[in-house]
Amino acid sequence: MQREWSSTLTTLSLLGRDLLVTARPRQWLKNTVVLAPLVFGRQLLNISSVIDAAFATLSFCLAGSAIYFFNDWCDAAADREHPLKCLRPIAAGRLGRRHVWSAIVLLLFGAIVFAWAAGGATPYVVSAYVGLMIGYTVRFKHVALLDIFVIATGFVLRVWAGATAVGVPLSPWLYICTVLLALFLAVAKRRHEVLLLEGVAANHRPALDEYSVPLLDALLHITATATIMTYSLYTFFAPSLPDDHSMMVTIPFVLYGIFRYLYLVYRRDLGGVPEQVLLDDRPLLLTIVVWGLLVLVLLYR
Repeated sequence: MQREWSSTLTTLSLLGRDLLVTARPRQWLKNTVVLAPLVFGRQLLNISSVIDAAFATLSFCLAGSAIYFFNDWCDAAADREHPLKCLRPIAAGRLGRRHVWSAIVLLLFGAIVFAWAAGGATPYVVSAYVGLMIGYTVRFKHVALLDIFVIATGFVLRVWAGATAVGVPLSPWLYICTVLLALFLAVAKRRHEVLLLEGVAANHRPALDEYSVPLLDALLHITATATIMTYSLYTFFAPSLPDDHSMMVTIPFVLYGIFRYLYLVYRRDLGGVPEQVLLDDRPLLLTIVVWGLLVLVLLYR
């Protein structure tokens, strides 16, 4: 009997680990952009707005995890051709249909509950995000260039959800900065995938064969430059910022952050998993933390 219990607990532990790995909790880091309207809309000291923004963020975390389960289920065969993705629980055969679809239903249910709790148009924005990501998994990610624009749209929807949850208008400056930064990260990710898969990229995903390293380098330079310029102009001209243009002191941190990321892409061959780069590279993480603290001081002093 003791052996049976031990075996059962071991099986459940392994199942829980595989479910957690597939849910990709590290990817939840990208959902912190939902909080951007809360911070830049100067609502951070409003407890009700903080709670609503937290609910919206949790909703996107659960919805994103549901999409990862769906994506891995649809891409299981292709992932087996990838040197890293072949280790994913679904591609490796450790999670079956019942586990996958049960997780998807529960995660989406939780996402809708938190979205309704956030209020405003958040449920509709989250639903639009889920529909967009399903379309991305099924079709859009197989179309070169369109794939990275869909990824950027996903980030815009996150920011929109944060804005509607706290009841502030979506700033045009925040919108364009989000689009450009998301495109920058998406292009860096595609570059890493093309280099990693070398001549067999088409076997994993045909759209990757449409990209070349020189093309992605050009796109990376364009998006990096545009992100820096847009953020710099934002610190001077956005109406919601201090009138003394003190936000301009944050520009060097954004410059260093972009430069550091480019260094990691070109010299360390990173960029395939942006959240991993952020968590593992201490200079980049420290830069973002200092930038964030400085923004809080300037906006709420």
